[in-house]
Amino acid sequence: MSKRDKNLWAGLNPAAQAALASRDYKAGFLSQQLAHSGVDAGELAAVDRRKPEIKKTWIPGVEIFSRTIHSQRHRGVFGEFVRRDEGILGKIGLWPKQWSAARMFARSAKGFHIHPPRIPSETTAQKWLRRLFVTEPSNYALRRYDEEQWDVMFFVQGGAEMILRDVRAGLPRRTMRFFVDGDNHRGRNNVGIVVPPGVAHAIRVEGSEDVIMIYGTSTIFHPEFEGRIASEIETAELPDSWQRFLVTGDR
Repeated sequence: MSKRDKNLWAGLNPAAQAALASRDYKAGFLSQQLAHSGVDAGELAAVDRRKPEIKKTWIPGVEIFSRTIHSQRHRGVFGEFVRRDEGILGKIGLWPKQWSAARMFARSAKGFHIHPPRIPSETTAQKWLRRLFVTEPSNYALRRYDEEQWDVMFFVQGGAEMILRDVRAGLPRRTMRFFVDGDNHRGRNNVGIVVPPGVAHAIRVEGSEDVIMIYGTSTIFHPEFEGRIASEIETAELPDSWQRFLVTGDR
């Protein structure tokens, strides 16, 4: 601390003064926030992804697109998810084969889970994934939506933090961290999200309200398509005394 800072905290004992630190409230560049502290999803939906600093940070294959939620006074809200053959999904040629719903209780989280990319037998994972997302990123016909699970996610209630981590072979390790609002919180953070296979994703509820999400998948549910990484947050362990009681043999 500076001399002026020391005078400010003169009322504390020396040990407390030595332990003091100031929070850094500087926002930093968007690319830095995206990889670390997190940003509003609406900012990502509107950003120019051609900018070098964004292109360097954005995970290839991830899409974040705006939704409009209409207020119906004295009744509620109305919002579309997506129209077939229109918008982002129309552009990339993806239409889910299965739609599902999930509710996350307040103060809960879904640990990192991931779906496996489908790699053609005649090439390597590194070569294939670089072709898909680096050398021919706009050649959407190459994507194997029918053979690997792509997720399309929407939030209709509550607020959530999403963290994405790219762990695909041959691609840079990138992290995207952002905040999404459900339809009951109308604003720029009402978005849809596309998560490609090979990108680990985690969700945790922000605030004290349950989160309800609707998501589509490019394939029907296959348990073998779901891998877990650092998902112990989802395990509600019984107290040790309960465990000991349950494993005690009959007497």
